[in-house]
Amino acid sequence: MSPIDLIALSADELAARVRDWDWPRYRARQILRWLYQARITDIAAMTDLSHADRTRLAAEARIGSLAQSEVLASEDGTRKFIFPLEDGKRIESVLIPDEDRLTLCLSTQVGCTLDCTFCLTGQMGLQRNLKAHEIVGQVLAAQRLLPEDRPITNLVLMGMGEPLANAAAVEEAIRRLTNQTWGLCFSPRRITLSTAGLSSRLKQVARMGVNLAVSLNATTNEQRNRLMPAVNKVYPLETLLAACRAFPLKPRRRLTFEYVLLAGANDTEQDAARLVKLMRGLRCKINLIPFNEFPGNPHRRPSDERVLRFQAILIQHGLETYIRKSKGRDILGACGQLGTLPDVSVLVRPPGPHSPQPIPIHSHA
Repeated sequence: MSPIDLIALSADELAARVRDWDWPRYRARQILRWLYQARITDIAAMTDLSHADRTRLAAEARIGSLAQSEVLASEDGTRKFIFPLEDGKRIESVLIPDEDRLTLCLSTQVGCTLDCTFCLTGQMGLQRNLKAHEIVGQVLAAQRLLPEDRPITNLVLMGMGEPLANAAAVEEAIRRLTNQTWGLCFSPRRITLSTAGLSSRLKQVARMGVNLAVSLNATTNEQRNRLMPAVNKVYPLETLLAACRAFPLKPRRRLTFEYVLLAGANDTEQDAARLVKLMRGLRCKINLIPFNEFPGNPHRRPSDERVLRFQAILIQHGLETYIRKSKGRDILGACGQLGTLPDVSVLVRPPGPHSPQPIPIHSHA
């Protein structure tokens, strides 16, 4: 019989195992703290269990973890982790430094169920959903590679995959990430979930308590059908925006709308004016993301002047609007660039002489 993977168990499942082993109830909390707060991968390291208990546990269980990662280093200090999974598939996570923040961008699927034309992940198709422990495992693995005095401060579920197409695993992962007793102790306010617009599942995000970002990218259904056909045919703009208006926002929280600007496709002054109308009555902010190009994709990045004009129109009409600085573009680590691409190494450049001081990464490969 295969050993039980402790990290794959939910808290309730682990508690049931502890009962089966006739151990005291508090033993489950002890084990959970070792898994998530101490980030151990060896049962022998659980020093507050007796030697006999550790021996018995090691005979029946193991601690799974993501395998050692390949790390790609960007000139701007961003790091992309490429994690092989136990079934041989691979996922990518991106570590983004920004002054006093250190954000980890997490994947929720291998590939993606959607087919957004400006996203490399969508070209992979869906290979499978990630399990809760594989989502959390990206945080544990990344933190093991970092110095103890440089913790990850923010999490964004904006990597490979559509989080709400894997909502049950994502919700369980967030429980583990936010648990304050034995979990990773992240505040839900420091976690953002981005969706392409699965309107019927937005209420699940409210239950998770995390920030919601909606990837909009168009101002008409005709546009959105071209750019995001799979999701918009099921949840057209009017359905999506109605769900956003009904979303139970907590006080002092706002929705974030992400808008990828594509030259000649959705970046005109008329688009900006329509976007203003769509946002009426919504407590929100807008993140403009100039398209991050990748080989083989026909879309192009707009000029800086075009991007600034688009932003100016939104601001003139009272919308808080930011231009997101894309980091990691030289390692295919920016928004829309995650996924399998042949000969990715030709795009990866070593940091130049004037690059930011990189975050130390422990030797691993």
